[in-house]
Amino acid sequence: MISRPILLALLRHAETQWSAEGRIQGRADPPLLAGASCRLPQECRDLRIVTSPLARCVQTAALLGAPQAPREPRLIEMHWGAWQGRRLEDLRRELGDAMRENEARGLDFRPEGGESPREVAERVMKWIKELKEPTLGITHRGVIRAVLAQATGWDMTGKPPAKLDWQAVHLFRIDGGRPRVDKLNLK
Repeated sequence: MISRPILLALLRHAETQWSAEGRIQGRADPPLLAGASCRLPQECRDLRIVTSPLARCVQTAALLGAPQAPREPRLIEMHWGAWQGRRLEDLRRELGDAMRENEARGLDFRPEGGESPREVAERVMKWIKELKEPTLGITHRGVIRAVLAQATGWDMTGKPPAKLDWQAVHLFRIDGGRPRVDKLNLK
């Protein structure tokens, strides 16, 4: 029996004060901004919804009419360790060459006391391989970037293969347990 590709839609949570300020949220859990909103494109309205356990994602699911959506721990944001709450531009200025060298590691970039994008991809890929039905995952920027890297072969050095709109839905087809890009920046 030949299996058919499974649709996986990924949506970043709605805006928080920290994301509006350009601060690294990581595992911190600031609430959504008052009046935050989001909507799904027609192609995603009948998908099963699963969410990261962080409140900003659970609140986004509620905005979409799915307040009881199952929580999936593997969809949690990358752990940024000591850099959580900081701004990348400040870290780059303060750490200089050490930060440039760390960022040049791509998938093996590691914040102080945190996890690498490669580790994020490994945990998310385990979840992806278990998918049995079309699913919308409400998640985080780091998770979506890790899936994009897996789908395109991007090693996270240099610019990403596509500019992602963080208020849009990104569609992937899961075929044989591997993601491939279907449509990005869908609104």
